[in-house]
Amino acid sequence: MKRNLLISLTIGLTLMGGAAGARPVPASAEATLQSGKPWVTVAASGEATAILGAIDIAATPRAVWAVLVDCGQARRIISNLKLCRVVDKGPGWDVREQVTAGNMFVPDIRNVFRAEYQPYSRITFHRTGGDLKVMRGEWRLEALDGGRRTRVIYENRVDAEVNLPAGMVRAGIKADCGKVLVNLRRVVVEG
Repeated sequence: MKRNLLISLTIGLTLMGGAAGARPVPASAEATLQSGKPWVTVAASGEATAILGAIDIAATPRAVWAVLVDCGQARRIISNLKLCRVVDKGPGWDVREQVTAGNMFVPDIRNVFRAEYQPYSRITFHRTGGDLKVMRGEWRLEALDGGRRTRVIYENRVDAEVNLPAGMVRAGIKADCGKVLVNLRRVVVEG
């Protein structure tokens, strides 16, 4: 069965954008996170795909925040990102355009979203234009060890016009999300 779902995790994993539901990371993820690996789950959510992922980073929430909000760092985190630019901004928010490169199965995807910022703790985002049918999520930063480390939680609900088997789409999204989280940690820690 084919469904219209997103294969390329367009945080742009949307390095930003309204809350998808602020689900907590389950206790069963702790062993994975404590081992230094990213934890990611994806599931069908109506016609969309729901994503929940997390990673622990040996840096302060402020240091993680600085990377997440910097469009110039986005290409180091999202390997197939072609473009990230701020197209409008105001106090506590901006609108960004991101374009991810496609492949033989998925076209380039243009994503325009509004991100709202609660410094050092939360970035919510939602689609305002582009190729995605649905995109709404958030990044949450939770201080660990008295603020010396940070748990980064990424949640998103996405849907795009991509005709591929749903299982293949979800597997691709899960792998991409894990890579983005690991890349985020590398950029934050290595600078």
